[in-house]
Amino acid sequence: MGTPHILAIPCPIQGHINPLMQLSHVLAKHGCKITFVHTEFTYKRANIASTEQHNLEESHIKFMMLPDGLDPEDDRSDFLKVSASIRSTMPDRLPKLIEDSEITCVLVTISMGWALEVAHKLGIRGALFCPASATSLASLTSIPTLIHDGIIDSQGRATKNQEIKLSPNMPLMDTEDFPWNGFSKLMFDRLAQEMQTLELGEWWLCNTTNDLEPGAFSISPKILPIGPLMSNESNNISSFWQEDTTCLQWLDQQPPQSVVYVAFGSLATIEQNQFQELALALDLLNKPFLWVVRPSNDNKGNNNAYPHDFVGSKGKIVAWAPQKKILNHPSIACFISHCGWNSTLDGVCGGVPFLCWPFFGDQKINKSYICDVWKVGFGLDKDENGLISRGEIRKKVEKLVGDKEVKSRSLKLKETTIYNALDGGHSSKNLDMFIKWASNNSLDNTLLFSF
Repeated sequence: MGTPHILAIPCPIQGHINPLMQLSHVLAKHGCKITFVHTEFTYKRANIASTEQHNLEESHIKFMMLPDGLDPEDDRSDFLKVSASIRSTMPDRLPKLIEDSEITCVLVTISMGWALEVAHKLGIRGALFCPASATSLASLTSIPTLIHDGIIDSQGRATKNQEIKLSPNMPLMDTEDFPWNGFSKLMFDRLAQEMQTLELGEWWLCNTTNDLEPGAFSISPKILPIGPLMSNESNNISSFWQEDTTCLQWLDQQPPQSVVYVAFGSLATIEQNQFQELALALDLLNKPFLWVVRPSNDNKGNNNAYPHDFVGSKGKIVAWAPQKKILNHPSIACFISHCGWNSTLDGVCGGVPFLCWPFFGDQKINKSYICDVWKVGFGLDKDENGLISRGEIRKKVEKLVGDKEVKSRSLKLKETTIYNALDGGHSSKNLDMFIKWASNNSLDNTLLFSF
């Protein structure tokens, strides 16, 4: 056994790049060498400065860039187009990178399973890092069973509205909440095929804990909880937008547990009518608020317009923010969130109650855990026009902020979740064992540990 040299290859979207970078920092602290692969586009967009590059190399992390095969003016918000181009461009370039860098293990996120195929042909070990919840991963790997049992059809659509359990010890899941719900047939087929490819990964690492979603690990012995990833060092390194750190000084001036924090991640977009309703709700609250209004993801300037009667005098609006630090700030009262898994873990580790506003993908499953399993948040209900009204937002914020039991459960959940990542914790032990496995650079199917 030697020092593992891990090639980390994320899908080129913010919600995959950041958590894989966090894991890379944790692995580097344990002595692993990391080569982190950006596309040329995401590397430039993340604006990784040479001083940061030097600091990363000092910590055993270095960057490599590979082309995604698209032209500079191509629309990279078209995920199917990007992933198809990557699949036709990158695989031929990977063997040389693996051999020149003496890679011992390839670590990918979902949709980059082709890299495991390349590694497998070269006799190099591979693993998946899933930036979503273990429950989402469990539902993806259950697709053939769900089709066979008649719960979904071959296009991923529920055959009828019902609640099911993926395994006997998992909570009930609404068939409308499957993470592929609303995706095209082509996208569903790609996901199903990707899960077959990811079987080449000997481990499926998840940024979660055994306590948060214990039943999910019975779906596959490959699923290994290694979270929560606590490294703050990568906060700025791979962000597509410049973090506005003035909000931290602003938070310092607010009373304890008074601020409503609103953020919807890197992909979710709000329709104009709903955006204006949210703005007016924040005025109605009569509480300090910190609202992240992300710059447009496209080049069409589709930024929302604030209503003419919006005052916003009690709040601060920023384009992007250091979310982990915000959610650990004593002035935060609650988190209005899209319930992406990264944000969900950030809120849990901050001990902050949630108001859940899911949009797509795994977010409805995560909302179910927050509200029904962990009981650390409330949902928001739409009116007859399909809008979440300003009155509904105001009512739920006041109910949430006044609920001492929810706050108590939030703090308890924070404590048990963070314990897993500390020395001696369940996730910490799993990570140590994964590193030992990665140090053995031959594909001999000998498992160094079992469950």
